[in-house]
Amino acid sequence: MPKKVSLLALQTFSATGGIQKMVRTLAHSLHAICRENNWEMQLSSLYDSASDLLPQYIPAENYKGFDKNKVGIILSTLLGAKKGDTIILSHINFAILGVLVKLLKPGCTVMLVAHGIEVWRPLTPLKRSLLEHCDKILCVSQFTKDKMITLHNADRQKCVVLNNAIDPFIELPKVFAKPQNLLNRYGLTAENPVVFTLTRLASTEKYKGYENVIVAMGTLKKKFQGIKYILSGKYDSQEEMRVKALIKKHDVADNVILTGFVEEAELAGHFLLADLFVLPSKKEGFGIVFIEALACGLPVICGNADGSIDAIRQGELGKAIDPDNIKELEKQITENLTHPLALSERKRLQDKCLQYFNEGAYINNLKVLLCNTPLTHPDA
Repeated sequence: MPKKVSLLALQTFSATGGIQKMVRTLAHSLHAICRENNWEMQLSSLYDSASDLLPQYIPAENYKGFDKNKVGIILSTLLGAKKGDTIILSHINFAILGVLVKLLKPGCTVMLVAHGIEVWRPLTPLKRSLLEHCDKILCVSQFTKDKMITLHNADRQKCVVLNNAIDPFIELPKVFAKPQNLLNRYGLTAENPVVFTLTRLASTEKYKGYENVIVAMGTLKKKFQGIKYILSGKYDSQEEMRVKALIKKHDVADNVILTGFVEEAELAGHFLLADLFVLPSKKEGFGIVFIEALACGLPVICGNADGSIDAIRQGELGKAIDPDNIKELEKQITENLTHPLALSERKRLQDKCLQYFNEGAYINNLKVLLCNTPLTHPDA
């Protein structure tokens, strides 16, 4: 078993994407395990500074932000690594560091977290070398595990599925009524059917599927009076122009609300405001946003061509569709809005999501991995 666990991250606290959220929860869970076992623990974050720390996740004495100093994080890790240590690389872009550690400190255990598109593409020789040298590859979904094996011929015995968990500090609702402050902000009433998407809107990432929801709104507005599609997330100017052109083309300007970035403190409120969460993406490694929605009792429609399937437990918690089939998308949205969940049913959906994706279960799986015991994908 390790005496010290080091977690290396590209970015942890200065951004709010899926990988950053995953690293925060991983850091918090690792710190709890190390404290229980009297092990040392260190989180090193390349692009964050010391002032970016959110101390509820990890104490300042267990964290170092390198403020983009690549040489500094490499030297610090190599000089600090010992035979009995475990180093977890939260991104394959740390390949050079992982390979150097194994060459210079062969007794040090190196684990790589594999998320999604960063490992679903051809890899450089250095990154392929990391796959050969590392001791474990922690895949956030079965889909990513399969990709690692089929695309890169990764050792099947090294690859384990470690699904992401709900952020331990997310505000989870106890009451499932639509928040009046958000109804007022967006000019809605509780009777307006609301479809919600939360994602990054980037001109370089045209695989999220929200454009298909905009197209579907052209038909859905004829079926559901007052239907609104709230599309939230930070967008660049090029993507803003494209999305607004789509809205105009399909004559849904009265039905689509672009909110821009939503603060973390208001995420739960937006999930409560909606009747359905829809993100028919094609390149989600896992999709933390799906379990966030489910944990707020919000039904989910996702794509069936990526790691989203793990987030809905292969259909137990949500519905997966062909992300390119707009008719199927319309059909599933129609079914959900025709038979919306009662408040009591939303509570049951929340409970079921938390049964599978709570931090306690995540910590137990991490303990198994750190103690070098085979981990099987939990079925319950």
